[in-house]
Amino acid sequence: MDWSSASDSHRGNKRARNEDAVFASSHLGLWAVADGMGGHKAGDYASETIAQMLADLNLSQDLSECVDLVEDGMLEVNDHLRRHARTQCDGNTVGSTVVVLIVRGEVGVALWAGDSRLYRMRGRLMSQITRDHNPVSDLLDSGSVTEEEALNTDTHIITRAVGGQRDLHLDVAVFDVQPGDTMLLCTDGLYREIEPQSIYDALQHDVDKAVTLLMKDCLQGPARDNVSLVVARAEH
Repeated sequence: MDWSSASDSHRGNKRARNEDAVFASSHLGLWAVADGMGGHKAGDYASETIAQMLADLNLSQDLSECVDLVEDGMLEVNDHLRRHARTQCDGNTVGSTVVVLIVRGEVGVALWAGDSRLYRMRGRLMSQITRDHNPVSDLLDSGSVTEEEALNTDTHIITRAVGGQRDLHLDVAVFDVQPGDTMLLCTDGLYREIEPQSIYDALQHDVDKAVTLLMKDCLQGPARDNVSLVVARAEH
């Protein structure tokens, strides 16, 4: 199955620097976005370290082996960022959310930590593959709050991140992929700033235009955070 993809990353309208990073390779069947945290020269270091690790991987065509390589790489980055925090940042947290998509044939695997997201558009149905790692997600799952209430709640506190804890636990989701499926990976700087309908409408276009429309829509608003996204499509 052939893939096309496009990506973009922007510091937004309020932040002085961009602490996000993206990785997109249709050839490798590997895409990711990472949202760094830790302040000046820390958040960007964390997210870029993740992106560089993915770029350096020697991936095979075996899906389970690819997943193992990505997981092992993330564990190594987790340990590295914790050492970096101790030696270079006075012990302050240096970490990053991440969501990774790996596709082989008709199977996709998402690995993530934090609140960066993966969506799948299939036909007219857009579904969220990942589940945010934050306190509000538990309330959302139980029905105690609505999706709109969750997005309007201060959920910038995340309960999982690469570099955030001694032991990193990545969630994993396995799902089928069909020709025509469109995948959106994005940081919270996108989905917190624009309406779900705007995301849905943009994903009806080719990948380059979809990315352009989503970024333009976001930057026309407050864009209070960094904004990063990847759109990938399985071609018919």
